[in-house]
Amino acid sequence: MSENRPKRADARRNEKVLLDAAAAVFVASGVDAPVRDIAAKAGVGMGTIYRHFPTRADLIIAVFRHQVEACAEAGPALLASSESPYAALVGWVDRYVDFVVTKHGLAGVLRSDNAGADTLHAYFLDRLLPVCTELLDAAAAAGEIRGDLQAYELMRGVGNLCIGADSDPRYDARRLVGLLVEGLRS
Repeated sequence: MSENRPKRADARRNEKVLLDAAAAVFVASGVDAPVRDIAAKAGVGMGTIYRHFPTRADLIIAVFRHQVEACAEAGPALLASSESPYAALVGWVDRYVDFVVTKHGLAGVLRSDNAGADTLHAYFLDRLLPVCTELLDAAAAAGEIRGDLQAYELMRGVGNLCIGADSDPRYDARRLVGLLVEGLRS
């Protein structure tokens, strides 16, 4: 059997369940959360997680990539289903905040692997900058927001507002991100 052959549909579905569960646990408890918490959330045994992801770093990188893809896919879906481009942007930024919270934990895991971290950062920018640009352009074209903000500036601003949110219970990053996004309205 070839290691490079595509996974069966049920194996992909199981992996998605694991990654969704791990992402939720990481957002709630940080990337150092016990694997047993992820297993419980996914409804699987710990051995199943280790079979898919032999190390914590493997799991965190997979969650990172999974969240990037979910964020990338959410942009067009939200534009198609939301009441307005601005509502789509707000929904996307909320998902992006979840991603950023997990991404901050990833940095500590990859400290010893700068090349790996750089590769993941480039992947993140390549996938998410165009989506954020599309959302901003649609909302600006609809006259809902000012048109002079670049996607990189918004993503960087949201990321900076999320720093430290996990270490200070008095700090509400989502509230501040909401104020930032509200401030884009024209």
